Amino acid sequence: MLFSVGTKVRFLHSKDEGVVTALLDNGMVNVLLDDTDFEIPVFPDDLIRKEEVLNKPPVVKAKFLPGKTSAKEKVPERPPVESQYAILKSFGIQLAFDPIQGTDGYTKKYRIFLINDTSYDALFTFELYLDGQLDIRHNSILSHTSIFEIGELLFDHLNDAPLVEMDCWRITTQGTGSKMHKSLRIKPKVFFKKVKTAPFLNKRVHLFILFEKLNDSLEPKEEDLKSYTQKNIRPRLSDADLEDRMPHEVAELAEFIPEIDLHIEQLVDDYHKMSNAEILRLQLEYFDDYIQRAIRLGVERVFIIHGIGKGRLRDAISGRLLQVPEVNTFRNEFHPRYGYGATEVIF
Repeated sequence: MLFSVGTKVRFLHSKDEGVVTALLDNGMVNVLLDDTDFEIPVFPDDLIRKEEVLNKPPVVKAKFLPGKTSAKEKVPERPPVESQYAILKSFGIQLAFDPIQGTDGYTKKYRIFLINDTSYDALFTFELYLDGQLDIRHNSILSHTSIFEIGELLFDHLNDAPLVEMDCWRITTQGTGSKMHKSLRIKPKVFFKKVKTAPFLNKRVHLFILFEKLNDSLEPKEEDLKSYTQKNIRPRLSDADLEDRMPHEVAELAEFIPEIDLHIEQLVDDYHKMSNAEILRLQLEYFDDYIQRAIRLGVERVFIIHGIGKGRLRDAISGRLLQVPEVNTFRNEFHPRYGYGATEVIF
């Protein structure tokens, strides 16, 4: 979707609103958030025009047809997820294509869902390719006994050799398990035979099992994050570097920890009475000071721990890093120690 400067937009996932202020060279756009002075870079696919939200047609409830059912008849409520599926066998993480019919009664497209009917949470990276070109990508958490809507696939695109590539990591209190990978080529002949009733959706869909088990053995996680970063990415001081620095700079560099945790409870104690805007402003102040200190000391790389949440802090950090000339690159990819909750910055 294309946006111009001045377009009022809403975020698809967090429902925050703002105004497009600039078009960036990397395909992203800058959005000024309402009621704040923060501008963050956003991919257009994560936005929708506010006018489209306001102009959605009202939902019209169907009337009861005489002779078929009475308005006074009570329809039993759907059982909660836990009680409904506690007695059923878990099939793992599944991929469902829910057919959506047009007014002519023919299927026009499919809504795509990931289904997790296990008792484990999982991190995942999902990619859908059509004719070898990336069409859909998602990185997120798939909670236990839940569904996650990925997007849509047009009926005509079944002829475009759809290919699903998915990586998955089980989450426990000890950390993340080993990486599991699945490649699934959607072939029309097989696709139309894979029709089953999907858990949680409670309807007939085209259903594929991606990962049957999530209880693989976990990778050892004996060290905490601070010990890991001190051991593995602490700046190494060469003799030449030591000779060019003052004694206090050498000591400061040796003690520098190449990670900062921006969770507000790690920064201040009296944060309970702070508004969200005040919390974000304080987190960014700590972030700016930390980045400038890393640049001054000549550190090669750092990790900024921001968590997952709604992504507002992560996006604000990305906007800041785009403006720092000393930053060579940065990325928010899956890391065995941080998951998707940290951004790696390389100077």
